[in-house]
Amino acid sequence: MTIGDKIPEVLGVDQNGREIKASDYRGRKIVLYSYPKANTSGCSAEACSLQAHKDELAAAGYDIIGISKDKQTAQKKFAEAKELEFPLIADTETTLLQELGCWGEKVACGRKTIGILRTTYLVDENGIIQKIFSPKEIKTKIHAEQILDYINK
Repeated sequence: MTIGDKIPEVLGVDQNGREIKASDYRGRKIVLYSYPKANTSGCSAEACSLQAHKDELAAAGYDIIGISKDKQTAQKKFAEAKELEFPLIADTETTLLQELGCWGEKVACGRKTIGILRTTYLVDENGIIQKIFSPKEIKTKIHAEQILDYINK
C-alpha cells in the first residue's frame, strides 16, 4: 500500500480476541505499526515509546494499533508485560501484513530472510494512509517522538 490508499476494513483479531475493523476508528486517526516479534528489545522499545506518548498522540486525534505475526497469546503476554493500552493484532497468517506491504525480504545479521518489515502508517479519519515511516526511518526508542514531530510540523 502507498500514501493515498485506504486500509483494509478488517484488520484482524487483537490480544483479547476482539475483531478490529477500520470502521471502528472512523472519525479518529490511527498510528498502525508493524513490528517483527513481541517481547524482543527493539519491538519492546518501540511499543514502550508509543505507550509513553499515548496521551499526546490521542490529543492529536490518533489511536495506536500494533500488528505482528505473533499468536494472540504472545500478543497478550507482551501487552501485559509492557502495560500496553492499545490493540495488538495477531496476524499469524500474515494476511494484513502482506496487504499493507510490510511483509517481505529483509537482511538480518547478514542473512536474507522473509519477514515483517518494521513500518508505521499514519491513517486519517477516513482510513486513508497519509504517511509511511519505512524501516530505515524508524528509531525504535524514540519512534513516538518521530511521529509527533511529523504531526506537529
